[in-house]
Amino acid sequence: MDISNTKTLIVGGGSGMGLALARHCLDAGAGVIIAGRSADKLHHARETLGNPATLDTIVADITREDEVAALFERIGQLDHIISTAADIEGAYQLLPALDLKAAQRVVESKLYGPLLLAKHGAPRLSSTGSITFTSGIAAYRPAARGSVVAAVNAALEGLVRALAVELAPIRVNAVSPGWVDTSIWAYVAGDRKDEMLNAMAERLPAGRVGRPDDIASAIGFLMRNGFTTGTTLHVEGGHRLV
Repeated sequence: MDISNTKTLIVGGGSGMGLALARHCLDAGAGVIIAGRSADKLHHARETLGNPATLDTIVADITREDEVAALFERIGQLDHIISTAADIEGAYQLLPALDLKAAQRVVESKLYGPLLLAKHGAPRLSSTGSITFTSGIAAYRPAARGSVVAAVNAALEGLVRALAVELAPIRVNAVSPGWVDTSIWAYVAGDRKDEMLNAMAERLPAGRVGRPDDIASAIGFLMRNGFTTGTTLHVEGGHRLV
């Protein structure tokens, strides 16, 4: 399926994987709307992408239903919805130190937010449209300090399968990235970011950690492939094998 002349909403497209996907879609001739909570990030994304006429940015918090409803009222009809958003600040802690509010922010951004995007966005999608969410390797290779993220990623993949049935023929899928070199590692590893990524690169069958473009390419496949739905596409360099 050709995505030129389509309209795509990317939530969390102000940086990392979402920003790489925005560039991928723009290069393919699609119109792109990037939504996120930070006006500064959205401004930086627009500048980074060269301020194209086919790009719009909207400040919106997907954990607030009124803002999600208003977002789709503004956008109108569209073809694809993607969310790479995740608020994991403070969530990577051992249980004795875990702050419940930090855990709740993960649930709100990675589970309730996608649920609201599907609720209010599906009626706006074309019958050949798609919804793609982002889970992650933590659901399959959980580690100490990562219990909340592991649980939410697994729950999101269950939501994807249910929505694929309920919203058919709209296609609903998830991409599950492995370790990808993005700014999110500032919350996960702090000053040990490079050390941890290099150690993982040596373990992985692919011989390196992921790049944002790897994930953007995978999401692009799910947008284009009209026979894939209810699926989690693993893009993790073989991490589940080691």
